[in-house]
Amino acid sequence: QVQLVESGGGLVQAGASLRLSCATSGRTFSSYTMAWFRQAPAKEREFVAAIRWKIGMTSHADSVKGRFTISGDNAKNTVYLQMNTLKPEDTAVYYCAASQIFGTTRSEYTYWGQGTQVTVSS
Repeated sequence: QVQLVESGGGLVQAGASLRLSCATSGRTFSSYTMAWFRQAPAKEREFVAAIRWKIGMTSHADSVKGRFTISGDNAKNTVYLQMNTLKPEDTAVYYCAASQIFGTTRSEYTYWGQGTQVTVSS
């Protein structure tokens, strides 16, 4: 059973930084592609970043490139999303997800966490 638990969200001012964490069960982190998606009110859930730790592959959405970085710690079975220079438009619920393939669309991910709220004030 794959379990994903996000943490680290909160309320910050524009320009601040936050680091989200996603704790995974068992060998999920090393065996799956791990990704972050986000969903703002009245909007579709969108891809943010993905990592396939075993082959050293990452991908970031254009909207966050240069500001957000996905990384992982295999010993801790944890995926991180370092978010710098946050903007009000980054406000959303952020979800951790796992997939057996390397993808950037919601439909490619099978397992999801419960989400963590990030709110950026102007």
